[in-house]
Amino acid sequence: MRGGLQRNGYGYHVFSIAALVPSPPILVPELCGAATGAVAGLPDDPRAELRAAVLAAARELAAVTDRWTVIGTGAADQVFGPGTVGTFRGFGADVRVALSASASAEPDPQHPLPILIAGWLREQVAPAVSAEVRVIDAATPTQRCWELGAKLRAELEGSDGRQGVLVVADGAATLSLKAPGYLDERAAAVQDELDRALREGDRVGLRALEPELCAELVMSGRAAYQVLAGLFDSDPAVETRYQAAPFGVGYDVSLWRPAGRRE
Repeated sequence: MRGGLQRNGYGYHVFSIAALVPSPPILVPELCGAATGAVAGLPDDPRAELRAAVLAAARELAAVTDRWTVIGTGAADQVFGPGTVGTFRGFGADVRVALSASASAEPDPQHPLPILIAGWLREQVAPAVSAEVRVIDAATPTQRCWELGAKLRAELEGSDGRQGVLVVADGAATLSLKAPGYLDERAAAVQDELDRALREGDRVGLRALEPELCAELVMSGRAAYQVLAGLFDSDPAVETRYQAAPFGVGYDVSLWRPAGRRE
């Protein structure tokens, strides 16, 4: 049986795939206005490169799943079901997105970015997919994040259908003078360690991220990264598709699978 959940030799499901993407609104072409081509100071258009990597990873997730559980961070714990509809109007264009094909609610421009990004990706690569978004309080303690990941894995392994996980998270936003959080000299070393841990699927390394320091460095995705680490019961096999900080924010695009299993 192919899919986000596969049956093992004992007849029950095992969790098999997660995708990690960042959340910048520039992923959506309509939010970039009429601008095309290279960004000043950079040889190519980093928006297009990032967008292509994100869409490719989402397509691979969509190819083996029918339902997504989306993990992101925000100001408080919240759950948004498949009927949720949002809009990027607050970011400059009324691009409407939904978490399922049947969603018909009035678009809410106040929805957190993980909802908007997940809805946009779903509509771009997998219109038939249904998604639920779980927003985790960005200040959630590390141990709680780990527990939430393990709990989600248990839920998925106890359910039917082709299910996958989409994690929407950003690294430090203080990596350059033009970064949203301005430059913090401490950020580069912390981001380098995060990048390494994400490339290697190092769960212990991700668990070692310090919530207070990450908050100071405007690493909004810290809690989501630690939920992702807890989602696996051993270090996973990771395929990194993109890892860079073209706008002073650390972005990672990757596919995560239990070690030894490929679709």
